[in-house]
Amino acid sequence: MLRFGFGRKEERDPALTERLKADVRAALSLSEDVALSISEIACADPACPVLETIVLIMEPGKKTRACKAHGAINAMSVEELRAALTSQ
Repeated sequence: MLRFGFGRKEERDPALTERLKADVRAALSLSEDVALSISEIACADPACPVLETIVLIMEPGKKTRACKAHGAINAMSVEELRAALTSQ
């Protein structure tokens, strides 16, 4: 991932993103027709960490929900992800 437009792109294992999506589905009891997006962004706010993981939950006929967890996708644990999902 490019951070602030500079640096090398960090390679991410696609299996990790798929595992995190499965964890989100299980934690929220979501069906397969719910689209999920998991991405990583650089946070410009000095109070937040450099990277945040953003989970978008797109259920048919409903407004898209966004949840964020502090930290990079590659460092995200199942517990951290579940805590972020249930706190928002």
